[in-house]
Amino acid sequence: MLVIVGYIVVVLSVFGGFALAGGHLAALWQPVEILMIAGGALGAFFVGNNGKAIKATLKALPTVFKGSKYTRTLYMDMMALLYELLTKIRKEGLMSVEADVDSPENSPLFTKYPTIMADHHIVEFLTDYLRLMVSGSMNAFEIENLMDNEIETHHHEGEVPVHVVAKLGDGLPAFGIVAAVMGVVHTMESVGIPPAELGILIAHALVGTFLGILLAYGFVGPLSSLLEQKVHESTKMFQCIKVTLLASINGYAPAIAVEFGRKVLFSTERPSFSELEAHVKGAKSR
Repeated sequence: MLVIVGYIVVVLSVFGGFALAGGHLAALWQPVEILMIAGGALGAFFVGNNGKAIKATLKALPTVFKGSKYTRTLYMDMMALLYELLTKIRKEGLMSVEADVDSPENSPLFTKYPTIMADHHIVEFLTDYLRLMVSGSMNAFEIENLMDNEIETHHHEGEVPVHVVAKLGDGLPAFGIVAAVMGVVHTMESVGIPPAELGILIAHALVGTFLGILLAYGFVGPLSSLLEQKVHESTKMFQCIKVTLLASINGYAPAIAVEFGRKVLFSTERPSFSELEAHVKGAKSR
């Protein structure tokens, strides 16, 4: 919703200001200029990226029109699940969660949290490291190093669409200049026409530069920033799981381990101690 609101503000401010200054909006409608800019940018998009990057970008773009799924409620569900799992391990031993880890979709603990089960990346990350804990063949340092490598890989993969969209936005002003130059070439070959008509051709040529810059900084460029923020949000969930599990491996009680995880969250989504405690108690009673 904020993306749409922002686009509306950009359009009203730029085109409204032009109209208030006495400009004719119809003069800005140049389909051929738009074709050259958009077509050139689209072609460069396909030339400059492999199939995986293109697929990842096309998959990521629709998410910019949706709100963040990483809400305070989701984080509290995650920490409540971690608390229940770690409590079970502390009372019954590591082997007690083996069935939950091997088949989370059939686990009474995991199925209590449908918001967590809806994200297979989170479930896979959590179950993989619980499985390593159950195996008992790795120490805390080794598991932490492996976690860091996986989180870094996830972050790099998530940043692929960010870089693709950013480069696409960076190229739009140049394609606007190309369109403007084409317009100037057309104008120069028409120097014999009356000055009034010549002025119209020059105006049409300058629209190309205007559209390239507007599309770059008003529409495409901000999307890369938004995609980057979404990548950071998704990474924070993995960091929360990592810190909580490592605290448990190092001998901390489940309540303290979950507190470690709470502390790494962004302040905007971090629940208070009492909020989390009440949520965990409510989840356990379900």
